[in-house]
Amino acid sequence: MAVSGLVMLAYLVAHMLGNLKVFFGPGEMNGYAHWLRTFGEPVLHYEWFLWVVRVVLLAAVVLHGVSAYQLSRRDIAARPVKYQHKRQRTSYATRTMRWGGIILTLFIVWHLLDLTTGTVNPRGQSGHPYENIVAAFRTWYANVIYIVAMLAVGLHIRHGFWSAAQTLGVTKPGTARVLKATSNVLALVLTLGFLSVPLGVMTGVVN
Repeated sequence: MAVSGLVMLAYLVAHMLGNLKVFFGPGEMNGYAHWLRTFGEPVLHYEWFLWVVRVVLLAAVVLHGVSAYQLSRRDIAARPVKYQHKRQRTSYATRTMRWGGIILTLFIVWHLLDLTTGTVNPRGQSGHPYENIVAAFRTWYANVIYIVAMLAVGLHIRHGFWSAAQTLGVTKPGTARVLKATSNVLALVLTLGFLSVPLGVMTGVVN
């Protein structure tokens, strides 16, 4: 679960940086999208690089979900009877990890239909991501879906990064505070970075 989560986290960082190109205009954004499809040529054929990324991400998502289910079953088996008195020692991000995972799974489906296949996008033209992004975030429902999902991403990363570090055994006494701070900074930067795109469209900065 830790390894698959870190794979997805690395993708999120790259994806956020790519999304920020929308602030430099349609030429920059659409050119970046074209570069992704031609990356590796002539060794790789058109879009092969993207398909490799998609397969790796799909495997990571499936493994992450299966691992989450297995861990949940183990928790129940280890303690079939709930504690009579509960003490809230965990953070809000920790307590909402499962619901956050469900929200993000549903969002991935929506996001693919919106900005990959263009099925639910008001414009939905292949090869024009800038125009598709602007068209999507001019609708109130796309903004609501995206904002809720990105807040879930932030909470998920805040707990997930720290949890992955513990699982992989890198949380030594001297590094624990640094890793906790890193998880908070990562969550904040990624959340704000992703949210800046719909906010840019809504405020007219991106048009």
